[in-house]
Amino acid sequence: MRAFMLTVFVVYVVVSLTWSSFGAAGTTGTLYKVYADSLNVRSEPAKGAEVVGKLNSGDLVRVTKEAHGWMNVTNEHVTGWVAGYYLKKVSGAAVQTAAVTTASGGSKPSAAAAVSSRTSATVTANTLRVRSGPGLGYRVVTGVKKGDLLIVLESRDGWLKIRTGADEEGWVAADFVTLGSTSAGLAVTTASLTGGASSGSLRGKTIVVDPGHGGSDPGMIGTTYETVEKEINLSTSMYLAEELRARGAKVVMTRTSDNGKPSLAERAGLASASGASAFVSIHYNSSPKNTSGTLTFYYSEDKDEQLARAIETRLSKADTGIKSNGIAYGDYHVLRENAVPSALVELGFLTNERDEAQARTTSYQRKAAAAIADGLQDYWQ
Repeated sequence: MRAFMLTVFVVYVVVSLTWSSFGAAGTTGTLYKVYADSLNVRSEPAKGAEVVGKLNSGDLVRVTKEAHGWMNVTNEHVTGWVAGYYLKKVSGAAVQTAAVTTASGGSKPSAAAAVSSRTSATVTANTLRVRSGPGLGYRVVTGVKKGDLLIVLESRDGWLKIRTGADEEGWVAADFVTLGSTSAGLAVTTASLTGGASSGSLRGKTIVVDPGHGGSDPGMIGTTYETVEKEINLSTSMYLAEELRARGAKVVMTRTSDNGKPSLAERAGLASASGASAFVSIHYNSSPKNTSGTLTFYYSEDKDEQLARAIETRLSKADTGIKSNGIAYGDYHVLRENAVPSALVELGFLTNERDEAQARTTSYQRKAAAAIADGLQDYWQ
């Protein structure tokens, strides 16, 4: 009996510790998922600090605090600091699923567990074959294209079973889609796929979101924290895409990775090619002076100014911690050569210490993204 009780106690302790390490209910810290192929974990919240470990895409960590865009993370393998824009918060049922899966003995949740709440997904490849089974040997049943929304029904060995907007089911390679919201947030996405009513007022709109710079062009490098503009342009754009899809819009991204570097002509031309209703380019600013604030640019008074003003109005009212400097004329290629209403938004100065510190935080990027989405809704009301 003593041996039995000792075994039960040891199992209880192990399960309890594993559960708490992944932010189960009642513990401090929030569960996040890694969205980078390989992410350095550092000893201090600084780019030059010692690397104490690495995280991989899909790894789950618990975040206990944040400092200037760096997040203090922990899991069963490593504890330290990572750049916050490579993490996304895991919410709702996904948190419990992750904790239960880990506590039951796995080193981390399986892909099937991650989509057990019927996740939404967005196609990132230009074209993607949908097959009758999870593998290249299965026949092609249909195809989907970049920006299409899917419902994920199951996961198996790097393949996802999905349902398309035309109610067709099949399997796609997981590497070519980006997972979106789960559980409650899925209701709006499902409605937009199947033709039902959507609670968002952007239903029927196609919006091109353009994360500025990319690839060999990093954009501005922050003068205080060495923030790489191309990276936070992309993370902010991803948050904006989530906001827009939740409101019923179809989103087309000009790039979906840090390595992507479409030309200015390709970025502007994508709006016409995709039949877009609007185009928004996301950037962060620089100045030789200690300038602070956001600035929203337009090119054509007839085509663009109203959209820029609608976005700026929302940014000026949002509780982001960075003031708005209004709207301004900008002779930028992605605006000038664009056939649809377009705006370029500079979301703060990376040459200003306070702006840069704010811009690095997920909180700021999410609030700014929500304000831009609100502005787009206002534009069509």
